[in-house]
Amino acid sequence: MRQHARGGEFIETLLDSALARAQLSAADRHLCQELTFGVIRWCATLDWLIARKTAGRSQKPALQDVLRLGLYQIFWLDRIPGHAAVHETVELAKRQGFGAQAGFVNAVLRGYLREADATRKLLANLQSAQPHLGWSHPEWLVTRWRQLWGMEHTIRLLEWNNTPPKTFARVNTLKTDAGKLLERWRQMENVEYDFVHRDWLAENLIFELKAHPPLARMGSFRDGWFYVQDPSTLLAVQLLAPQPGETILDYCAAPGGKTTFIAQLLHNQGRIVARDVSEARLGLIQDNCRRLGVTCVDFSRPSASVEATSATTRDALHTVTFPAFDRVLVDAPCSNTGVIRRRVDLRWRLRPEEIERLRKSQLALLTDAAAVVKPGGLLVYSTCSLEPEENQDVVKQFLATHPEFQLASERKLLPFADDTDGAYAAALRKTR
Repeated sequence: MRQHARGGEFIETLLDSALARAQLSAADRHLCQELTFGVIRWCATLDWLIARKTAGRSQKPALQDVLRLGLYQIFWLDRIPGHAAVHETVELAKRQGFGAQAGFVNAVLRGYLREADATRKLLANLQSAQPHLGWSHPEWLVTRWRQLWGMEHTIRLLEWNNTPPKTFARVNTLKTDAGKLLERWRQMENVEYDFVHRDWLAENLIFELKAHPPLARMGSFRDGWFYVQDPSTLLAVQLLAPQPGETILDYCAAPGGKTTFIAQLLHNQGRIVARDVSEARLGLIQDNCRRLGVTCVDFSRPSASVEATSATTRDALHTVTFPAFDRVLVDAPCSNTGVIRRRVDLRWRLRPEEIERLRKSQLALLTDAAAVVKPGGLLVYSTCSLEPEENQDVVKQFLATHPEFQLASERKLLPFADDTDGAYAAALRKTR
C-alpha cells in the first residue's frame, strides 16, 4: 500500500475510479474503502506488527499487503470476527498467487488472534513510547510537531489524522436558504445533519452531514443548493471580506470552493477572475459554478501582464497581465499537513525538503499577486499547512521586501485546538 502512495494520484482518486468500475453493494463499497484507507493510515503500525512475527524479514510487497489487511481487520475492525478475518485473508493470499505462503499467513494471523489482548496493550504502549510507530506517521514529521507544540498536542494531532473525516455542507444562498435546504433534507432526502458553530462562520452556513444518500442521488446537491466544504476553508474568505461590486482575483482557484463562496458573498454582483496552474482544474470550477448558479466568475485570460515567477505557475500561466484588483486571494499550493486525515496517503508522500521548496514557490506566488492589488486593496494569503515555514514565515519575508503592505490580521487553525482541519490565513493591506 505504501508503494502505491508514491504515485502521481492520491489514493482517494484511484479508489473512486476502481469502485466506479466494480459491481459492489453499498456495504461492500464501504468496507473496501474502510480497508483501503485504514491500511494506508496505519501502515507503519501494521508493519511493526508483521516484523515482530517474522524476525524483521521483508516480504514481497503484495504479500505484505495481504498481511496488513488481515491484521487491520483483527485489531481495528471490531465488527469482523477474528476467525473470519483470518480465513478470508488466507483465501486472499491464495487468490493472489501465494498458495505456498498460505500456512505462513495463517500462522502469523492466528498467533496474533491468540495474543489479541496482550497485543492491544503493546500497541497502546507503543503510542507513548514510539509515537511515529504507534500512530503510524513519518518519524521526521512527529519530531517536527513535537518541537513545535509539545508531546501532548502532537499526540492529539496524530489521533486526529487517523480519524475518518466528517463531511460538511455549505448552504448556497445564491439558490436557497438554510431553512428551505434543511426542510428538503428532512422531508425528501432522509439526511441526518447537525449544526456547526465556529467564530469565523456565519450562523446556519455550514452543516455536518452525519448520514445521507450518495451525493449524486441527492436532488439538493444536483440543484446546487449546497457545496461540500470543510469549515476551515472558509477562514481565508472571511479575512478577504469581499463586497458586492468589487473586482477580485482568486489566484489559485481550483476546485472552486473558495471561488464560489466569494461569489455567494458578492451576491453575484462584481467580478471574480479565477486562475489556476491547470486548465483542466479550471474546468472543475466551471462545473461547480454552473451547478451553484454562480455567474460573476471570469475564466478568460486577461490581457495585461504580470509574469508568474514560480515554477508551478509559469508552466500554466506563462506571462499574464491583470488589471488592478480590489482584493486578491492566494490560496497557495502547500504541504497539506493540515488535511492529512482527508488525504490518507499524504503522510507517506511528503518529504522534509519539500517544505523549503514549497516555501520558495509560495513566496513567488504572493509576490506575483501583490503587483495587481489596488492601493488600499487587500491581499489574502492562505494555506492548509501547519508548518510555520509555509505560513507566517512566508508572510514575514514578503513584508520585509514590500513596505507598501501591512499585516491587517492573521490566524491559524490547529486541529487539536480548533476541532477543525488545519489552516492559515493572513490579510495584507496595500497602503500605497
